[in-house]
Amino acid sequence: MAALDWQGLLRVGLRRLPPDQFWDLTPYELRLVLGLEQPAATMDRNRLSALMRDFPDAVSADATSPT
Repeated sequence: MAALDWQGLLRVGLRRLPPDQFWDLTPYELRLVLGLEQPAATMDRNRLSALMRDFPDAVSADATSPT
């Protein structure tokens, strides 16, 4: 496990965020703020289309009957 970047942590805590927000960060969010982690891929039309194709919504019987 890599050593913590204490200077980076202090920089974030003292310059960028109020203390309550800083201490509420998850470890992953903190790594994002410090630039140690790459954010997840952004959603664009092609990615959304691929997700919709791979994971179609299930249609219940109630949704298809007229009201």
